[in-house]
Amino acid sequence: MSNASIDNGTSDAKAVNAKGIDTRLWSNKARHLSPYVPGEQPQHENLCKLNTNENPFPPSSKVGEAINAVLAQQADELRLYPAPESDDLRAALAHLHGIDSNQVFVGNGSDEVLALVFASFFMKEQPLLAPDISYSFYPVYAQTFGVDLVQIPLEKDFSVNPDAYSQPCSGIIIANPNAPTGLLMSLADIRKLALKHSDAVIVIDEAYIDFARADEMSTEKEVSAVSLINEFDNILVTQTFSKSRSLAGLRVGMAFANASLIEALTRMKNSFNSYPLDKLAQAGATASVLDAPYFEKICQQVIDLREALTTELTSLGYQVLPSDANFVFARPKDGDASAVASALREQGIIVRHFNQPRIQEYLRITVGTQAQHERLIDALKAL
Repeated sequence: MSNASIDNGTSDAKAVNAKGIDTRLWSNKARHLSPYVPGEQPQHENLCKLNTNENPFPPSSKVGEAINAVLAQQADELRLYPAPESDDLRAALAHLHGIDSNQVFVGNGSDEVLALVFASFFMKEQPLLAPDISYSFYPVYAQTFGVDLVQIPLEKDFSVNPDAYSQPCSGIIIANPNAPTGLLMSLADIRKLALKHSDAVIVIDEAYIDFARADEMSTEKEVSAVSLINEFDNILVTQTFSKSRSLAGLRVGMAFANASLIEALTRMKNSFNSYPLDKLAQAGATASVLDAPYFEKICQQVIDLREALTTELTSLGYQVLPSDANFVFARPKDGDASAVASALREQGIIVRHFNQPRIQEYLRITVGTQAQHERLIDALKAL
């Protein structure tokens, strides 16, 4: 019997974490990480699930057809490795955005793409800058990769002030539209950041960009920063198939940038996982990109439902931030968002409450179907 197995001294006490799990054989990195906590995925009958920003509509029927076509040939196809660089999917995305395939990178969900971004561009002496209220995975990535993260406070109205990002840095990462607020940053402000920090990578995380619409009063007719990647060699844009394309279960994410930044991501990917997307994911995602009419239709339906939900909540006295995402960020009249979330849960309606400074009085509510909204509003009226 080894000494480690019979040592009952203080070293054993230190090797047990808060869950009572023995961490003696863990690395220091694994022992001290504070992992990301994903949105709750409860499995109950008659559940009204409005907490994880999934699309309320199914994906294009062409997705299933493409996947079934691969499965029909599984004797020949699934025994082989998939295309390591997802060439067909990258070509479809490049055509969609009017860029070259070498400006497109794809990975196993945008979370994997973001992890590779952190490893490729932010592991430097200078810090990474990010908003203090944003996607809560950013601090986890920073801790995982040993990146010094400096969080810049949002303005009182929860907007991003580009002038606040003034210190030297290795990069800046901003979710746009931001999560959980849903607010959109203008391309003019993104340009300002790219010009000010020409030697840093400016990452714009556009998980919800397809639900945003250009300001009719502005000369900018584009909302996505993909339109800037030929103008700035330091802008990198990440997107996902999970929201607007209704493919959260398929796990496909992508990045757009100049060829040099994409090459860095590819090198990092191939030092970690050469085949991040399987054949089914590649086929389904490519089919989704090619079905533009369906994509545009469901995006517009989500936008219309979002505006209607905003109107309903406002009529109940909620303060609702102007959203360009597939969710709304709403404050009850008395600010007791925690109590509202708990009361809704008792009726089988799940929304997201963030118990953290500055936003603890708000609820993030995913845009659902009309029937789900009616159930939500009826429950709130009853409260």
